[in-house]
Amino acid sequence: MLETGQKAPTLKGVVQDGTTLALADLRGHPVVVYFYPKDNTPGCTSQALAFRDLYARFRAHACQIVGVSRDSVASHAKFRDKHALPFPLVADTDESWCTAFGVLGEKVLYGKRHIGVIRSTFLLDANGVVAALWRHVKVPGHAQAVLERLAHS
Repeated sequence: MLETGQKAPTLKGVVQDGTTLALADLRGHPVVVYFYPKDNTPGCTSQALAFRDLYARFRAHACQIVGVSRDSVASHAKFRDKHALPFPLVADTDESWCTAFGVLGEKVLYGKRHIGVIRSTFLLDANGVVAALWRHVKVPGHAQAVLERLAHS
């Protein structure tokens, strides 16, 4: 499980337009990597919209934002277009990003246990080191809290 002070893994993933994003290519600037369970669900949509609405303020700190879920490239393309999201969404269909960041865990839905994405956010510094992390994120106010932490780093 990735913790504060550790270097983020070197990962590549396909984003909503079919191109490949390499996390290492974003070094030199802070990066927010947020993991969410599923496109177009109420909580995940609220989370994406919160990061979208604060995007200019993140960019004022030269910070990139990357969303990650296990949804397909096609699902991400529809989700991004529908909500005018200005940041890339990694289609982690093989769970390599989720596994490397340690965000998969047991969840209970309607009394049934399953392994799912634990809503989590990682703030990486310009060197790719985890400066801050949030696990079991509650959506209201979260994007603002990440922005405030970024502003004080």
